[in-house]
Amino acid sequence: MICDIHIGGLCVGNNIMLLTKAFRKKFIIPNFEEFTQQIDKMYDSAQQQEGGQVADYIPQLAKFSPDLWGVSLCTIDGQRHSVGDTKVPFCLQSCVKPLEYAIAVHELGSERVHHFVGKEPSGCKFNKLSLNEDDKPHNPMVNAGAIVISSLIKPHSNKAERFDHVMEFLKSMAGTEYVGFSNATFQSERETGDRNYAIGYYLKEKKCFPDNADMIAALDFYFQLCSIEVTCESGSVMAATLANGGICPITGERVLSAEAVRNTLSLMHSCGMYDFSGQFAFHVGLPAKSGISGAVLLVVPNVMGMMCWSPPLDRLGNSVRGIHFCQELVSHFNFHNYDNLRHFTKKHDPRRRSDDDPNKSVVNLMFAAYSGDVSALRRWGNTPLDDAMQFGHDVVVSVLQQYQCEYTDNNLQCDTEEQKTTLDTLKSIV
Repeated sequence: MICDIHIGGLCVGNNIMLLTKAFRKKFIIPNFEEFTQQIDKMYDSAQQQEGGQVADYIPQLAKFSPDLWGVSLCTIDGQRHSVGDTKVPFCLQSCVKPLEYAIAVHELGSERVHHFVGKEPSGCKFNKLSLNEDDKPHNPMVNAGAIVISSLIKPHSNKAERFDHVMEFLKSMAGTEYVGFSNATFQSERETGDRNYAIGYYLKEKKCFPDNADMIAALDFYFQLCSIEVTCESGSVMAATLANGGICPITGERVLSAEAVRNTLSLMHSCGMYDFSGQFAFHVGLPAKSGISGAVLLVVPNVMGMMCWSPPLDRLGNSVRGIHFCQELVSHFNFHNYDNLRHFTKKHDPRRRSDDDPNKSVVNLMFAAYSGDVSALRRWGNTPLDDAMQFGHDVVVSVLQQYQCEYTDNNLQCDTEEQKTTLDTLKSIV
Protein backbone atom coordinates (compact mmCIF):
# COMPACT_ATOMS: atom_id res chain seq x y z
CA MET A 1 0.00 0.00 0.00
CA ILE A 2 2.81 2.40 0.97
CA CYS A 3 4.59 1.49 -2.27
CA ASP A 4 1.44 2.28 -4.29
CA ILE A 5 1.10 5.65 -2.57
CA HIS A 6 4.79 6.40 -3.24
CA ILE A 7 4.44 5.50 -6.92
CA GLY A 8 1.25 7.54 -7.16
CA GLY A 9 3.06 10.47 -5.58
CA LEU A 10 5.88 10.19 -8.11
CA CYS A 11 3.37 10.09 -10.99
CA VAL A 12 1.64 13.22 -9.69
CA GLY A 13 4.98 14.94 -9.06
CA ASN A 14 6.24 14.26 -12.58
CA ASN A 15 2.99 15.49 -14.17
CA ILE A 16 2.01 18.28 -11.81
CA MET A 17 1.85 20.90 -14.59
CA LEU A 18 -0.31 18.60 -16.71
CA LEU A 19 -2.67 17.91 -13.81
CA THR A 20 -2.83 21.57 -12.83
CA LYS A 21 -3.79 22.55 -16.37
CA ALA A 22 -6.40 19.81 -16.45
CA PHE A 23 -8.08 20.89 -13.22
CA ARG A 24 -8.02 24.57 -14.16
CA LYS A 25 -9.04 23.91 -17.78
CA LYS A 26 -5.95 25.80 -18.94
CA PHE A 27 -5.13 23.55 -21.90
CA ILE A 28 -4.63 25.12 -25.31
CA ILE A 29 -7.94 23.48 -26.33
CA PRO A 30 -10.11 23.80 -23.19
CA ASN A 31 -13.18 21.94 -24.47
CA PHE A 32 -11.24 19.01 -25.87
CA GLU A 33 -14.19 16.61 -25.97
CA GLU A 34 -16.24 18.91 -28.19
CA PHE A 35 -13.18 19.51 -30.40
CA THR A 36 -12.48 15.80 -30.88
CA GLN A 37 -16.12 15.12 -31.71
CA GLN A 38 -15.73 17.52 -34.64
CA ILE A 39 -12.45 15.84 -35.62
CA ASP A 40 -14.26 12.47 -35.71
CA LYS A 41 -16.91 13.93 -38.04
CA MET A 42 -14.18 15.18 -40.38
CA TYR A 43 -12.55 11.75 -40.24
CA ASP A 44 -15.85 10.12 -41.26
CA SER A 45 -16.31 12.62 -44.08
CA ALA A 46 -12.82 11.95 -45.45
CA GLN A 47 -13.36 8.20 -45.18
CA GLN A 48 -16.06 8.50 -47.85
CA GLN A 49 -13.43 9.62 -50.39
CA GLU A 50 -12.87 6.59 -52.61
CA GLY A 51 -10.50 8.00 -55.25
CA GLY A 52 -6.76 7.59 -55.67
CA GLN A 53 -4.31 4.75 -56.21
CA VAL A 54 -1.91 3.09 -53.78
CA ALA A 55 1.72 3.71 -54.82
CA ASP A 56 3.14 0.61 -56.48
CA TYR A 57 6.54 1.58 -57.89
CA ILE A 58 8.03 0.47 -54.57
CA PRO A 59 6.69 -3.08 -54.13
CA GLN A 60 6.42 -2.89 -50.33
CA LEU A 61 4.09 0.13 -50.52
CA ALA A 62 1.71 -1.68 -52.88
CA LYS A 63 0.91 -4.22 -50.16
CA PHE A 64 -1.09 -1.77 -48.04
CA SER A 65 -4.90 -1.89 -48.16
CA PRO A 66 -6.56 1.18 -49.70
CA ASP A 67 -9.12 1.07 -46.86
CA LEU A 68 -6.61 2.00 -44.17
CA TRP A 69 -7.27 5.47 -42.76
CA GLY A 70 -6.10 7.02 -39.50
CA VAL A 71 -5.78 10.44 -37.88
CA SER A 72 -3.93 11.28 -34.66
CA LEU A 73 -3.35 14.62 -33.00
CA CYS A 74 -1.22 15.82 -30.12
CA THR A 75 -1.48 19.35 -28.73
CA ILE A 76 1.43 21.36 -27.37
CA ASP A 77 0.06 20.54 -23.90
CA GLY A 78 0.09 16.80 -24.58
CA GLN A 79 -3.65 16.36 -25.20
CA ARG A 80 -4.08 13.31 -27.44
CA HIS A 81 -6.78 11.97 -29.74
CA SER A 82 -6.74 9.20 -32.35
CA VAL A 83 -9.35 7.79 -34.67
CA GLY A 84 -9.06 4.95 -37.18
CA ASP A 85 -5.98 2.87 -38.06
CA THR A 86 -3.56 4.84 -35.93
CA LYS A 87 -1.43 2.00 -34.56
CA VAL A 88 -0.43 0.51 -37.93
CA PRO A 89 3.25 1.21 -38.77
CA PHE A 90 4.04 2.82 -42.12
CA CYS A 91 7.14 4.37 -43.67
CA LEU A 92 7.71 8.09 -43.50
CA GLN A 93 8.97 8.28 -47.09
CA SER A 94 9.12 11.99 -48.00
CA CYS A 95 7.74 13.02 -44.59
CA VAL A 96 11.27 12.41 -43.32
CA LYS A 97 12.62 15.27 -45.47
CA PRO A 98 11.63 18.13 -43.15
CA LEU A 99 12.80 16.10 -40.16
CA GLU A 100 16.29 15.42 -41.53
CA TYR A 101 16.51 19.06 -42.62
CA ALA A 102 15.58 20.18 -39.09
CA ILE A 103 18.29 17.95 -37.63
CA ALA A 104 20.87 19.35 -40.06
CA VAL A 105 20.00 22.98 -39.25
CA HIS A 106 19.91 22.21 -35.52
CA GLU A 107 23.44 20.81 -35.67
CA LEU A 108 25.07 22.89 -38.41
CA GLY A 109 23.05 26.12 -38.60
CA SER A 110 21.15 27.62 -41.53
CA GLU A 111 24.11 29.24 -43.23
CA ARG A 112 26.04 25.97 -43.56
CA VAL A 113 23.04 23.96 -44.74
CA HIS A 114 21.89 26.51 -47.30
CA HIS A 115 25.37 26.78 -48.72
CA PHE A 116 24.44 23.48 -50.40
CA VAL A 117 20.64 23.69 -50.79
CA GLY A 118 18.27 26.47 -51.86
CA LYS A 119 15.04 27.72 -50.28
CA GLU A 120 12.70 28.24 -53.24
CA PRO A 121 9.87 26.05 -54.58
CA SER A 122 11.16 24.29 -57.69
CA GLY A 123 8.11 24.38 -59.93
CA CYS A 124 9.19 20.88 -61.03
CA LYS A 125 8.32 17.35 -60.02
CA PHE A 126 9.92 16.24 -56.77
CA ASN A 127 12.18 13.68 -58.50
CA LYS A 128 13.25 15.71 -61.52
CA LEU A 129 16.92 16.17 -62.44
CA SER A 130 16.82 19.90 -61.89
CA LEU A 131 18.96 22.46 -60.06
CA ASN A 132 18.56 26.20 -59.50
CA GLU A 133 20.64 28.88 -61.22
CA ASP A 134 23.37 28.44 -58.59
CA ASP A 135 23.60 24.71 -59.39
CA LYS A 136 22.07 23.76 -56.03
CA PRO A 137 18.97 21.67 -55.36
CA HIS A 138 15.98 24.00 -55.21
CA ASN A 139 15.01 23.14 -51.61
CA PRO A 140 15.29 20.32 -49.02
CA MET A 141 11.78 19.00 -49.80
CA VAL A 142 12.63 17.63 -53.26
CA ASN A 143 14.66 14.45 -53.69
CA ALA A 144 17.82 16.21 -54.85
CA GLY A 145 17.79 18.49 -51.81
CA ALA A 146 17.09 15.65 -49.36
CA ILE A 147 19.94 13.56 -50.80
CA VAL A 148 22.38 16.44 -50.31
CA ILE A 149 21.08 17.02 -46.76
CA SER A 150 21.75 13.33 -46.08
CA SER A 151 25.41 13.91 -46.88
CA LEU A 152 25.62 16.73 -44.28
CA ILE A 153 24.47 14.77 -41.22
CA LYS A 154 27.38 13.30 -39.21
CA PRO A 155 29.58 13.10 -42.34
CA HIS A 156 32.61 11.70 -40.48
CA SER A 157 30.73 8.84 -38.78
CA ASN A 158 30.17 5.39 -40.25
CA LYS A 159 26.82 4.35 -41.77
CA ALA A 160 25.49 2.62 -38.67
CA GLU A 161 26.34 5.56 -36.40
CA ARG A 162 24.72 8.05 -38.75
CA PHE A 163 21.50 6.04 -38.93
CA ASP A 164 21.40 5.51 -35.15
CA HIS A 165 21.96 9.24 -34.64
CA VAL A 166 18.89 10.18 -36.70
CA MET A 167 16.80 7.42 -35.11
CA GLU A 168 17.58 8.76 -31.64
CA PHE A 169 16.62 12.26 -32.76
CA LEU A 170 13.31 11.05 -34.18
CA LYS A 171 12.55 9.03 -31.05
CA SER A 172 13.15 12.17 -28.98
CA MET A 173 10.77 14.09 -31.24
CA ALA A 174 8.20 11.32 -30.81
CA GLY A 175 8.46 11.32 -27.03
CA THR A 176 10.04 7.84 -27.15
CA GLU A 177 6.92 6.44 -28.86
CA TYR A 178 7.13 4.02 -31.80
CA VAL A 179 9.85 4.69 -34.37
CA GLY A 180 10.90 1.62 -36.37
CA PHE A 181 12.54 0.62 -39.62
CA SER A 182 11.37 -1.44 -42.59
CA ASN A 183 14.34 -3.25 -44.05
CA ALA A 184 12.12 -4.69 -46.81
CA THR A 185 11.17 -1.17 -47.92
CA PHE A 186 14.82 -0.09 -47.76
CA GLN A 187 15.84 -2.97 -50.03
CA SER A 188 12.97 -2.14 -52.41
CA GLU A 189 14.09 1.49 -52.51
CA ARG A 190 17.63 0.46 -53.45
CA GLU A 191 16.46 -1.98 -56.13
CA THR A 192 13.96 0.36 -57.78
CA GLY A 193 15.70 3.71 -57.19
CA ASP A 194 17.10 4.30 -60.69
CA ARG A 195 15.78 7.86 -60.79
CA ASN A 196 17.38 8.66 -57.42
CA TYR A 197 20.70 7.14 -58.58
CA ALA A 198 20.47 9.36 -61.67
CA ILE A 199 19.84 12.38 -59.42
CA GLY A 200 22.82 11.35 -57.28
CA TYR A 201 25.20 11.20 -60.24
CA TYR A 202 23.84 14.51 -61.55
CA LEU A 203 24.51 16.10 -58.15
CA LYS A 204 28.00 14.63 -58.13
CA GLU A 205 28.72 15.96 -61.62
CA LYS A 206 27.59 19.46 -60.56
CA LYS A 207 29.70 19.25 -57.37
CA CYS A 208 26.69 19.72 -55.11
CA PHE A 209 28.04 17.55 -52.29
CA PRO A 210 30.52 18.66 -49.60
CA ASP A 211 34.17 17.80 -50.18
CA ASN A 212 35.00 14.13 -49.63
CA ALA A 213 31.31 13.14 -49.47
CA ASP A 214 30.46 9.64 -50.71
CA MET A 215 27.53 9.96 -53.11
CA ILE A 216 26.51 6.27 -52.89
CA ALA A 217 26.68 6.42 -49.09
CA ALA A 218 24.47 9.55 -49.13
CA LEU A 219 21.93 7.75 -51.35
CA ASP A 220 21.91 4.68 -49.12
CA PHE A 221 21.40 6.89 -46.08
CA TYR A 222 18.54 8.69 -47.84
CA PHE A 223 16.87 5.35 -48.70
CA GLN A 224 17.24 4.29 -45.06
CA LEU A 225 15.65 7.48 -43.77
CA CYS A 226 12.68 7.11 -46.13
CA SER A 227 12.19 3.57 -44.77
CA ILE A 228 11.86 4.67 -41.13
CA GLU A 229 8.47 3.67 -39.73
CA VAL A 230 6.07 5.53 -37.46
CA THR A 231 2.40 5.25 -36.59
CA CYS A 232 -0.15 8.06 -36.73
CA GLU A 233 0.17 8.32 -32.96
CA SER A 234 3.95 8.68 -32.80
CA GLY A 235 3.98 10.85 -35.94
CA SER A 236 1.53 13.29 -34.35
CA VAL A 237 3.95 13.79 -31.43
CA MET A 238 6.74 14.58 -33.92
CA ALA A 239 4.48 17.17 -35.54
CA ALA A 240 3.55 18.54 -32.10
CA THR A 241 7.25 18.98 -31.28
CA LEU A 242 7.49 21.22 -34.34
CA ALA A 243 4.27 23.02 -33.32
CA ASN A 244 5.77 23.54 -29.86
CA GLY A 245 8.94 25.27 -31.06
CA GLY A 246 11.16 22.19 -30.81
CA ILE A 247 10.14 21.03 -27.32
CA CYS A 248 8.48 17.61 -27.18
CA PRO A 249 5.11 18.08 -25.41
CA ILE A 250 5.22 14.55 -23.96
CA THR A 251 8.63 14.69 -22.31
CA GLY A 252 9.27 18.44 -22.04
CA GLU A 253 12.69 17.90 -23.65
CA ARG A 254 14.06 20.48 -26.09
CA VAL A 255 14.88 18.44 -29.18
CA LEU A 256 15.35 21.10 -31.87
CA SER A 257 16.50 24.71 -31.83
CA ALA A 258 14.02 27.51 -32.50
CA GLU A 259 15.94 28.37 -35.68
CA ALA A 260 15.64 24.80 -36.99
CA VAL A 261 11.90 24.70 -36.32
CA ARG A 262 11.20 28.09 -37.87
CA ASN A 263 13.10 27.26 -41.06
CA THR A 264 11.53 23.82 -41.31
CA LEU A 265 7.98 25.14 -40.97
CA SER A 266 8.70 27.87 -43.53
CA LEU A 267 9.85 25.34 -46.12
CA MET A 268 7.02 22.94 -45.32
CA HIS A 269 4.58 25.79 -45.91
CA SER A 270 6.01 26.68 -49.33
CA CYS A 271 7.32 23.35 -50.63
CA GLY A 272 5.91 20.50 -48.56
CA MET A 273 3.08 19.12 -50.70
CA TYR A 274 4.77 18.34 -54.01
CA ASP A 275 3.17 20.19 -56.95
CA PHE A 276 0.12 20.93 -54.78
CA SER A 277 2.14 23.11 -52.38
CA GLY A 278 0.83 26.43 -53.69
CA GLN A 279 -2.79 25.34 -53.58
CA PHE A 280 -2.34 23.80 -50.15
CA ALA A 281 -0.78 27.01 -48.82
CA PHE A 282 -3.67 28.96 -50.35
CA HIS A 283 -6.56 26.80 -49.11
CA VAL A 284 -5.18 25.29 -45.90
CA GLY A 285 -2.46 27.78 -44.95
CA LEU A 286 -0.53 25.45 -42.63
CA PRO A 287 2.94 23.83 -42.80
CA ALA A 288 2.63 20.23 -43.97
CA LYS A 289 4.59 17.44 -45.65
CA SER A 290 3.22 14.49 -47.56
CA GLY A 291 4.79 11.16 -48.50
CA ILE A 292 3.94 8.50 -51.05
CA SER A 293 3.16 6.06 -48.26
CA GLY A 294 -0.04 8.11 -47.84
CA ALA A 295 1.14 10.14 -44.85
CA VAL A 296 0.47 13.83 -44.25
CA LEU A 297 2.41 15.49 -41.43
CA LEU A 298 0.47 18.64 -40.45
CA VAL A 299 1.52 21.37 -38.02
CA VAL A 300 -0.75 23.98 -36.44
CA PRO A 301 1.91 26.25 -34.87
CA ASN A 302 1.49 26.87 -31.14
CA VAL A 303 -1.54 24.55 -31.05
CA MET A 304 -0.93 20.95 -32.17
CA GLY A 305 0.59 18.48 -34.59
CA MET A 306 -1.30 15.89 -36.63
CA MET A 307 -0.49 12.81 -38.66
CA CYS A 308 -3.00 11.62 -41.25
CA TRP A 309 -2.42 8.38 -43.13
CA SER A 310 -4.27 6.72 -45.98
CA PRO A 311 -2.41 4.95 -48.83
CA PRO A 312 -4.51 5.95 -51.90
CA LEU A 313 -2.80 8.92 -53.60
CA ASP A 314 -3.98 11.53 -56.08
CA ARG A 315 -2.09 12.19 -59.32
CA LEU A 316 0.32 14.54 -57.50
CA GLY A 317 1.30 11.92 -54.91
CA ASN A 318 -0.73 13.24 -51.96
CA SER A 319 -3.13 11.19 -49.84
CA VAL A 320 -6.67 11.76 -51.11
CA ARG A 321 -8.26 11.37 -47.69
CA GLY A 322 -5.44 13.32 -46.01
CA ILE A 323 -5.92 16.35 -48.26
CA HIS A 324 -9.70 16.22 -47.82
CA PHE A 325 -9.32 16.08 -44.03
CA CYS A 326 -6.90 19.05 -43.93
CA GLN A 327 -9.26 21.16 -46.02
CA GLU A 328 -12.22 20.24 -43.79
CA LEU A 329 -10.19 21.09 -40.69
CA VAL A 330 -9.44 24.61 -41.86
CA SER A 331 -12.94 25.15 -43.24
CA HIS A 332 -14.36 24.65 -39.74
CA PHE A 333 -11.60 25.94 -37.42
CA ASN A 334 -9.66 29.19 -37.71
CA PHE A 335 -6.30 27.47 -38.12
CA HIS A 336 -5.39 28.96 -41.52
CA ASN A 337 -2.33 31.18 -41.19
CA TYR A 338 -4.39 34.25 -42.14
CA ASP A 339 -7.65 33.49 -40.34
CA ASN A 340 -6.47 35.81 -37.55
CA LEU A 341 -6.68 38.96 -39.69
CA ARG A 342 -8.91 41.66 -38.25
CA HIS A 343 -12.47 41.85 -39.61
CA PHE A 344 -12.04 38.42 -41.20
CA THR A 345 -15.02 36.06 -41.33
CA LYS A 346 -15.03 34.24 -38.02
CA LYS A 347 -14.68 30.48 -37.80
CA HIS A 348 -14.71 28.29 -34.71
CA ASP A 349 -11.74 28.87 -32.40
CA PRO A 350 -11.18 25.78 -30.22
CA ARG A 351 -8.59 27.71 -28.23
CA ARG A 352 -11.25 29.96 -26.69
CA ARG A 353 -13.14 28.84 -23.60
CA SER A 354 -16.90 29.19 -23.88
CA ASP A 355 -16.94 31.15 -20.61
CA ASP A 356 -13.75 33.04 -21.42
CA ASP A 357 -15.27 36.52 -21.63
CA PRO A 358 -13.26 38.89 -19.45
CA ASN A 359 -15.83 41.69 -19.73
CA LYS A 360 -18.59 39.39 -18.47
CA SER A 361 -16.39 38.29 -15.58
CA VAL A 362 -15.63 41.86 -14.53
CA VAL A 363 -19.32 42.81 -14.67
CA ASN A 364 -20.21 39.81 -12.52
CA LEU A 365 -17.54 40.79 -10.01
CA MET A 366 -18.82 44.37 -9.81
CA PHE A 367 -22.42 43.22 -9.25
CA ALA A 368 -21.24 40.86 -6.50
CA ALA A 369 -19.32 43.72 -4.88
CA TYR A 370 -22.22 46.15 -5.10
CA SER A 371 -24.75 43.72 -3.63
CA GLY A 372 -22.40 42.51 -0.91
CA ASP A 373 -22.40 38.91 -2.14
CA VAL A 374 -19.46 37.75 -0.03
CA SER A 375 -19.70 34.10 -1.14
CA ALA A 376 -19.45 35.13 -4.81
CA LEU A 377 -16.48 37.35 -4.06
CA ARG A 378 -14.74 34.50 -2.30
CA ARG A 379 -15.07 32.40 -5.42
CA TRP A 380 -13.12 35.07 -7.32
CA GLY A 381 -9.53 33.81 -7.27
CA ASN A 382 -7.57 32.99 -4.15
CA THR A 383 -8.39 33.86 -0.57
CA PRO A 384 -5.79 35.81 1.44
CA LEU A 385 -4.90 32.55 3.17
CA ASP A 386 -4.29 30.89 -0.23
CA ASP A 387 -1.96 33.72 -1.25
CA ALA A 388 -0.08 33.70 2.05
CA MET A 389 0.51 29.94 1.80
CA GLN A 390 1.51 30.15 -1.88
CA PHE A 391 4.17 32.82 -1.23
CA GLY A 392 5.51 31.30 2.00
CA HIS A 393 4.44 34.01 4.47
CA ASP A 394 4.27 31.68 7.48
CA VAL A 395 3.48 34.36 10.07
CA VAL A 396 0.58 35.67 8.00
CA VAL A 397 -0.64 32.10 7.49
CA SER A 398 -0.64 31.57 11.26
CA VAL A 399 -2.59 34.78 11.94
CA LEU A 400 -5.16 34.05 9.27
CA GLN A 401 -5.63 30.46 10.41
CA GLN A 402 -6.11 31.66 14.00
CA TYR A 403 -8.65 34.19 12.80
CA GLN A 404 -10.38 31.49 10.77
CA CYS A 405 -10.74 29.26 13.86
CA GLU A 406 -12.15 32.12 15.94
CA TYR A 407 -14.45 33.12 13.11
CA THR A 408 -15.77 29.58 12.80
CA ASP A 409 -16.53 29.45 16.55
CA ASN A 410 -18.40 32.75 16.44
CA ASN A 411 -19.80 32.29 12.95
CA LEU A 412 -23.44 32.96 13.71
CA GLN A 413 -22.61 36.00 15.85
CA CYS A 414 -20.19 37.62 13.42
CA ASP A 415 -21.64 36.74 10.01
CA THR A 416 -24.15 39.59 9.84
CA GLU A 417 -21.62 42.13 11.03
CA GLU A 418 -18.98 40.91 8.53
CA GLN A 419 -21.38 41.17 5.61
CA LYS A 420 -22.33 44.72 6.65
CA THR A 421 -18.68 45.80 6.93
CA THR A 422 -17.78 44.17 3.58
CA LEU A 423 -20.79 45.75 1.89
CA ASP A 424 -19.88 49.23 3.15
CA THR A 425 -16.26 48.79 2.01
CA LEU A 426 -17.15 47.53 -1.46
CA LYS A 427 -19.82 50.19 -1.98
CA SER A 428 -17.23 52.85 -1.23
CA ILE A 429 -14.91 51.27 -3.85
CA VAL A 430 -17.63 51.00 -6.50
